[in-house]
Amino acid sequence: MKKISALLLALSLTSPALYAADKSEPGFWESLRMKIEQMTPQKKLNTTTAVGGVRGAPVESSDVYWKGEAKPVAIDANELAAFQNAVSLVDMGKKAEAQAAFAAFSKNYPESPLRKDADQAQAQLQSK
Repeated sequence: MKKISALLLALSLTSPALYAADKSEPGFWESLRMKIEQMTPQKKLNTTTAVGGVRGAPVESSDVYWKGEAKPVAIDANELAAFQNAVSLVDMGKKAEAQAAFAAFSKNYPESPLRKDADQAQAQLQSK
């Protein structure tokens, strides 16, 4: 019984140190990958709904507000594919092609929610 108590005490004292060692901040590229994994391409759909307005009034599906629900980031499928292509070039080690792809993305999609990320990625690639 004393051995089990000593073992449990030792495990409880070492587990916070192990947890702190495992909890490291993700790097730029890991956080960028997580961000684009959470994005899904969305089509603009016109729907008729009674929620959030006059019954039967046509509204954009993205305009409907549900209390406590975060609005998803709307992004075009081609836009997301172009950004994912640039990230995959980084993964393959093609630095020059990735820089060109991020530059083309910034030029082709200046109003994109991923524009700042593309600019940061370009800066990261230039600093290496």
